Formats: sequence, structure tokens, C-alpha cells
Amino acid sequence: MTDVAVPPPRKPAKGVPLVIQRIALAGGFLLLWQIAASGVPSYVFPRPAATWAAIEHLFTTGVVWGHLGATLYRIVVGFLLAAAIGVPIGLLLGSSRRLGTFFSPVLPVMNSVSSAIWSLMAVVWFGLSDATPIFVVLTTGLPLIITNVWQGTKNVNADWLELASSVHMPKHKVLAKVYLPAVLPDFFSGARLAFGFGSRVSLVAEALGSSYGVGFMIVRAADLLQMSHVIAWSVILIATIALIESVVIRPAERHLFRWRKEAGL
Repeated sequence: MTDVAVPPPRKPAKGVPLVIQRIALAGGFLLLWQIAASGVPSYVFPRPAATWAAIEHLFTTGVVWGHLGATLYRIVVGFLLAAAIGVPIGLLLGSSRRLGTFFSPVLPVMNSVSSAIWSLMAVVWFGLSDATPIFVVLTTGLPLIITNVWQGTKNVNADWLELASSVHMPKHKVLAKVYLPAVLPDFFSGARLAFGFGSRVSLVAEALGSSYGVGFMIVRAADLLQMSHVIAWSVILIATIALIESVVIRPAERHLFRWRKEAGL
């Protein structure tokens, strides 16, 4: 019997590293930006170099810190209020079929209300104060968190509920010991959406009902036809929100759910 030569295993082809891909994507975006802005006045659409100069100016003069800090404060407070209110409501709606059925039409209505409407109502109620953008972030993020937590209650193991019922565990302990750990992954999904949406709607609220903050500065720059500053403020806020998500939210999520990786889930 002749031996059949077995070819050596082929090594997997090495692709382009992800970092290089992202650098190429950013370079392509800047090139398209430069081409698009080359044929129009800078007060209509500034070039990347003009926007970068505006960003440097904002940081050099120190103007950015106060306004960015005020906006982040409003976003974080509104988000924390939405989480503090939304998680218990979502748990209650998910753990009680009667409550869930009764309030199920409310969430779509809340999600359909525009942030501009909430902003106008908040200006009437709270005036030019921190309460206006905080309220808008709260009302925008609240239905997202409630919906995700509510959906997460459907993943609760029925055996755990039966065991809790057999030992006559009180309702509040069932919510805290059984439902809450099970809905945490869904909560983080809703929280990331709520935080992202909150950062955007806060600009609308600050533009309409604030005399300080990134949204206010964007409107002020637009009124002065300083489009490089409009884009600069937008880039600064987007980069800050992305940094918070990558440094705070994602590591916290990985830390809380590291048991999934250890268990091979």
C-alpha cells in the first residue's frame, strides 16, 4: 500500500490590520471632505485644516472646558435619572403581566415624541436653566431603558422564579435577586443607546433653552457664520462621548459580564 502525501496545512492569510483599515477610512473621509469643501466658501463648508485650527483655538484659549463640562454634566445627570427611574419601572412591567399589558401603549407614544417638542416644553416649564437639557435627556433616554429592561425580563429563567415562589420570597427580593441580574445585559444595551441619544438631544435643548454649553456655542457660531467652529464643537463633543463609552461604559460592561467569558457563554 503506497503512502499518500498529505500536503502541509496552509497558514491563514494575514489580512490588513484593523488599525490600518481605520486609518485608511479616516484618510479617505478627510480626502472626500477636502474635495467637497474646495469649491465652496469657508463660511459655507470649511476645509479640514480650518476646522482643526478652530479646535486648536478652542483648546488654546480654554473656552472649550466650561461649555463642554456643562454639557457633559447635563447629559450624565439626565442619563442617571433615566436609569434610576427606568430600571424599576421596566422590572415592574416585566414581572407583572397585568401592568405590562396596561402600560404597553405608553412607550411607543413616548418614543414618538420628538426631542424638539420636549425641548420647547422644557423651555416653557424651566426657562434658561440646567433643568431644560437635563429634562430632555431624561425624557429621551427613559423609554429606551424601560423598553430594554422590560424585554430583558423575558429572559429570566422560569426555574428561578418557581424556586423563589416555592420559598415564598418577597416581591421586592424577587425583583432584586432574580430579575435584576438577568436584565443587566439588556440594560447596558439600552443605556448605551440612551447615552448616545442623550448627547445629541442635549444640543437641541441647549440651543433652545440654555445660555451656556456646546449646543449654545454651536448656534452662536452659526449665527456668526463661523462654520469651522460649528464643526469643531461638534467634533469635540462626538470625540468626548466616544471616549466616555470606550473608557467607562464598555470596560464596566466587560467587568460585570466577565463570568460569561469564563463560563464559555
